[in-house]
Amino acid sequence: MKQLLLLSLILLTLFTAKAQFPTGGFGGGAKKSTVTGRITATILDSITKKPIDYATVSLVNAKDNKSVNGGVTDEKGKLTLQNVSPDSYKLMIGFMGYKTKSVTITTTPAKPDFNFGTIYITSTENTLADVQVQGTKAIIENKIDRMVYNAEADGTNAGGDATDVMRKVPMLSVDPTGNIQLRGAAVRVLINGKPSGTMASSVSDALKMIPAEQIKSVEVITSPSAKYDAEGSGGIINIITKKSNAQGVSGSISTAVGTRQNNGAFNLTAKTGRLSVNTSLGTNLSYAQNSTTAFITNTVYANGTVNNIAQDGVSKWSRNGYNGSVGLDYDFNAYNNISTTAKFNNFSNGGPGSSSYVINGFPSTNISDMDMTFSNLDWNVDYRKTSKKEGEEFSISAQLSTGRTPTSFSNIFIPGGATTGVERISNNTGKNNEYTAQTDYTYPFSKAVVLEVGAKGIFRDIKSQFDVSAQDFDYNQNVGAGYGVISFDLTKKIKVKGGLRAEYTQIDFNTQSSGIQKNDYFNLFPSVIVSRNLKGSTTIKLSYNRRVQRPTQSYLNPFRNESDQFNVQQGNPQLNPELSDNFELGYSTFIKGSVINASVFYRRTGGVIESSISPIKELNSTTNTLIDKTLTSYINVGTAETYGFNLFASYNIKPKWTLMTNFAGNTYSVTNNETNINTGTFFNFNWFVRSAYGFGKGYNFEVFNIITSKKRTYQGSTDPFYIYGGSIKKDILNKKGSIGLNVLNPFTKDLHIKTVNNAVNATGTIYQSANIYYPLRSFGVNFSYSFGKLKFTEKKKIKNDDVKQDQQQQGGGGTGMGGVQN
Repeated sequence: MKQLLLLSLILLTLFTAKAQFPTGGFGGGAKKSTVTGRITATILDSITKKPIDYATVSLVNAKDNKSVNGGVTDEKGKLTLQNVSPDSYKLMIGFMGYKTKSVTITTTPAKPDFNFGTIYITSTENTLADVQVQGTKAIIENKIDRMVYNAEADGTNAGGDATDVMRKVPMLSVDPTGNIQLRGAAVRVLINGKPSGTMASSVSDALKMIPAEQIKSVEVITSPSAKYDAEGSGGIINIITKKSNAQGVSGSISTAVGTRQNNGAFNLTAKTGRLSVNTSLGTNLSYAQNSTTAFITNTVYANGTVNNIAQDGVSKWSRNGYNGSVGLDYDFNAYNNISTTAKFNNFSNGGPGSSSYVINGFPSTNISDMDMTFSNLDWNVDYRKTSKKEGEEFSISAQLSTGRTPTSFSNIFIPGGATTGVERISNNTGKNNEYTAQTDYTYPFSKAVVLEVGAKGIFRDIKSQFDVSAQDFDYNQNVGAGYGVISFDLTKKIKVKGGLRAEYTQIDFNTQSSGIQKNDYFNLFPSVIVSRNLKGSTTIKLSYNRRVQRPTQSYLNPFRNESDQFNVQQGNPQLNPELSDNFELGYSTFIKGSVINASVFYRRTGGVIESSISPIKELNSTTNTLIDKTLTSYINVGTAETYGFNLFASYNIKPKWTLMTNFAGNTYSVTNNETNINTGTFFNFNWFVRSAYGFGKGYNFEVFNIITSKKRTYQGSTDPFYIYGGSIKKDILNKKGSIGLNVLNPFTKDLHIKTVNNAVNATGTIYQSANIYYPLRSFGVNFSYSFGKLKFTEKKKIKNDDVKQDQQQQGGGGTGMGGVQN
């Protein structure tokens, strides 16, 4: 630990200059300073010297004559234009009955503000029409190392949550419970470039806490460079939330009420001069609805004995949560900026349930109750320094993340013929503290050659306290990393970006059987992207990168989840990380309003982590008899070789009618390293189709459909399913607000998911079939309203994208009551 701390300190000291964070393009250099200023003027009649109120003023860029800002004068003829970036402009002034007047101005980062004083305009019979700047951002943007889904440009998202938004993002597949995969592999999910403690506990639950109206865009990064943390076999998803960067006060409110869930969101920004303060709050409430399950477990032990358990249950779970943030941002001048943000969230789910059992022909009943809570606080401080050399940037960042996950289960098992039973209670309090420090530097040797270097230290402490076994689980994981990336133009049409990241991981943890154990390892993660521009707007790219996935708290925690005492869940602290090598060939083009993006890839992953079932026998202390149970845990099953493709296309049949489709497929094949047994090769796919039409007068209509194939795992498979829905929205209040209706699976009450697993080990052979019925059908109405001037931006933050998420976590939904409710 001391050596790692010393190494991180040395690295942080050596890099005495400058910054990380993806720029969204291929060059990778730091962006030009975003310090803005204000332009003021007073408009008077040249003869009467009286103020001209409601005169139209437009600020036009002197280079391309495009209007970038504008407004009208007040009753005193005064005008103030805020948020003006340093550049050369023309100020165009006009009013009915007066000649148009144009004056020039140049502002600089050192002097971003300018006061014209008094400007006189002359009377005439000519008029100047109001200048309005309107722009429509494409719903999908294709960039060299990522694809961007602009959720704010898709008006049909109103009323949903982040899970609903994810279903529309190209290349992603979302299962009924909200878990996400990218190209058939686990993916790292960030919010504004940063991890979230709640995301670490449960991705599906965290996404349900975020109203769709809070999301600006979603970035899907399939070829992360070495500057990113190496986590994510499939890649990285970065959810960017809305934030205003306008002077004055601006924001938005939204709410949605439906038969399945209700949510609300509020965003507010106040900015004056160089200081900006922003805050947001989102809430989510899902009604308690019945989820039904049917389980069959047949076990044949090595000695020939057979155990059969049939189970039918129902649970009535509710989901409640809120999330919020408070942030400050201050520009000392054009070259120095400091910002801080605190994010907090709380989410709980659970409720009562009951199950009827038939165990080897004997009936019984189980009464259960469960409560799971996730609460987290993330606080970061970031300092950024740029220079007069455009693209040069230095940053230092620090982040604290602290989370709590208290969980409680109770079961009363009543044997057949009895009226009472023995109550079993189990509680667990998980604590996750994470501290991060990093420094980054970007230096452009020229416009074509950019160097990026950086260092980072992450210190994690995971604790779990059990009250049943009187055991504490303490898991410490520390990561020290350094990277270097260089981007350059090989020719006028060929661009190259390559880098190397080094990460040293130090782990120690305690187990009840073996005491303190250690697991330290060092890895190198190379990456390279080569792209070539063809004729028109066509690009091809070839990329390679190595990635790692470290198991997180839910995979490691040995606490026994006995919400169903016959189907026990438990983490495995002995897990090793996954390592994968990824190759991708991509093609993208834009043809007369149509977008086509196609890619093929190959991935080889060692130490694949999957859930595993096995039969166990345990002593019942009350009856002093052995009880047959099924244990679900996580193991490193072996090596996987995956071949796959993705095809995304968007076509505007008419200016107001857009068709969009995304088809993704990949093979599944895993070989166990110990037995050398291969699962065989299977094909998985996910198909999304969307049609959106604007009727005019502010009306927009959308329908979509999602189809998934059967999903294979090492021990079994999950049946295919489909989701469909539609929405209609009307712009109101001068397009500052909207009201809409939305529907999901209107003709299907429950989403039926069947999972079958087979396992063989020294203890015996086990077959398990699970049928779960999720109440997915919903009808809802939504409303949103924006006020002030809105220009959304993304700040650069720490990215801890190195920990494997529990993509399969279902809050106990895989066992017992199955009670995941959407």
